[in-house]
Amino acid sequence: MGKKLPLGLQDFRGIIEGGYKYIDKTEYIHRITAGGKYHFLSRPRRFGKSITISTLLELYSGSKELFKGLWIEDKWDWSRKHPVIRLSFTGIGFAESGLPKALHYQLDKLIREHGLPPANEANLSAKFEYLIQELSKANKVVVLIDEYDAPIIHFLGKDVAKAYENREILREFYTVLKNNDPALEFVFITGVSKFSKVGIFSGLNNLTDLTMQSDYATMLGYTQRELEENFVEEIQAAATHLKLSTSELLEQMRLWYNGYCFQANAGRVYNPVSCNLFFYEKEFKNFWFATGTPTFLVNLLKQEGIFDLHFPPINPSGFESFDLDRLKPIAILFQTGYLTIQEKDEDGLIQLDYPNKEVRDSMLEILIEAFVGVDAELSTSLIIRMRNAFRANDLELVIRILQGVFKGLPYFLHEKYPEKFFHAAIHLLFSYLGIRIQSEVCISDGRIDSLVETDTRVYILEYKLDESAKVALEQIKHKKYYQAYWEKGKKVIGLGVNFSSETRNIEEWVVEELG
Repeated sequence: MGKKLPLGLQDFRGIIEGGYKYIDKTEYIHRITAGGKYHFLSRPRRFGKSITISTLLELYSGSKELFKGLWIEDKWDWSRKHPVIRLSFTGIGFAESGLPKALHYQLDKLIREHGLPPANEANLSAKFEYLIQELSKANKVVVLIDEYDAPIIHFLGKDVAKAYENREILREFYTVLKNNDPALEFVFITGVSKFSKVGIFSGLNNLTDLTMQSDYATMLGYTQRELEENFVEEIQAAATHLKLSTSELLEQMRLWYNGYCFQANAGRVYNPVSCNLFFYEKEFKNFWFATGTPTFLVNLLKQEGIFDLHFPPINPSGFESFDLDRLKPIAILFQTGYLTIQEKDEDGLIQLDYPNKEVRDSMLEILIEAFVGVDAELSTSLIIRMRNAFRANDLELVIRILQGVFKGLPYFLHEKYPEKFFHAAIHLLFSYLGIRIQSEVCISDGRIDSLVETDTRVYILEYKLDESAKVALEQIKHKKYYQAYWEKGKKVIGLGVNFSSETRNIEEWVVEELG
């Protein structure tokens, strides 16, 4: 049997010495270290950022024995030993004790570990500068900062004032790096989000952003080649267990866990956590998403009334960065990994979409819970009933199921804009069904509220609030929405639905075959 799966491990030394699998990414790391002093990389959580930081620490510490057989072994100057300051902003207790106290504790700990005299400075920046200057007496210092944005992201949607406060603390803290440039050999900063430079790194105007550079697009995550070359035994074992051929298993893995793209012209990668856990459990299910629910993000989407994550193509500048003063849902969705790059058109616009089935299904479950009020645990059985009703073309049963959903809809979900939340519920439920649904479809004569397509039929849905289903259907017929879909060779069905703001439910519906 080969090496063990590195489940939950984020320490390079522990992986190598423990006999765990390590996918060799040292060629990328060598390229970074040869390309300047200050670097930044943003990637979704659980994607390998901490392992990268840990690998850099061991390189600059001269731990040659750990790199035996890796690409970088005979290409690194092992006489290059530098003091390393490693700071991780996760798990330091800033939420409980406050960021200043947590940072003071971490700096004091680093000072002790490096055998330096205690710092007398009460100011955070002064203490950080003291650490850098004292260590630089031996050699230039390497600074590695992991999850730089955690003290800000943690408070979004909870305590915005605290998020702003922590941003100012961090802005001043990171300015120390610029002020001590002569003492520094190399600086590498990672995070989930990419705030604009004026937001956090206003002083580091020479910071090289690797986030969307093609040379580093596949640095984190597993490429198809890396997956197939490094997990031969695991792939065969999973295929045997699931009674699939190797090619069938790989295709299913691709649909479930591949698809992340961080630069339009670069290859796609698998989520490493999902792959390792899949090989361990030998079952296709949600792994990465289950490690943390994006509560802030879902609250932001609900606040903005955004339930359909299929956005029109946008300019890359629209999702590359954001700041607290101007939160951009589409940028946060991309940076956190819930949307990824699908393609780039001839005008340079980028189309974003879900990376894979794992993220799509999990996100829809959470959005259904947020917008529809149906617990994620109950949504699966509901969806199966809906799917069977559609397969039987039983629209009466579909409506009854929807009425049952709306009957339990919490009032606060639709108090602000009821029609939109009714629309959201139908869109999300149909999307989760795997039914092809489009919302607010623009055609030459107007805009269709919803368009649902199955293997045999096209359904055109029009919604009204406190009017009548007949009025909704007549609008479909008057605008002749259906003519655009005759060429598909499928039956076109018009479905007019009227919602009642008083009963907060579907009050009336009418259906007619068109054409």
